[in-house]
Amino acid sequence: MAGEVDKVLGDSVARTIVKLLVVSLIVGFVMAVFGLTPWGIIYGVRNFVLDLWYSGFRALGSIGDYLLAGAIIVIPVFIILRLLSYRR
Repeated sequence: MAGEVDKVLGDSVARTIVKLLVVSLIVGFVMAVFGLTPWGIIYGVRNFVLDLWYSGFRALGSIGDYLLAGAIIVIPVFIILRLLSYRR
């Protein structure tokens, strides 16, 4: 049973716990340096999703316009490059 747990964790249980503690300490220190808090990150993600929900669908409507504008440039360039490489 312990061998299966070690296989899942990639190392022994004790070493995995120590590694997680060290990484958590480093990440916590970096977050404190930048003034980030766990609740701030959670609220930021929530606000991002809400902003995307409210304004994102309007932005998705203009994807067709962007696709057409890009295709006007990309497709002729692609055809020219293919014709030039076909001669070789």
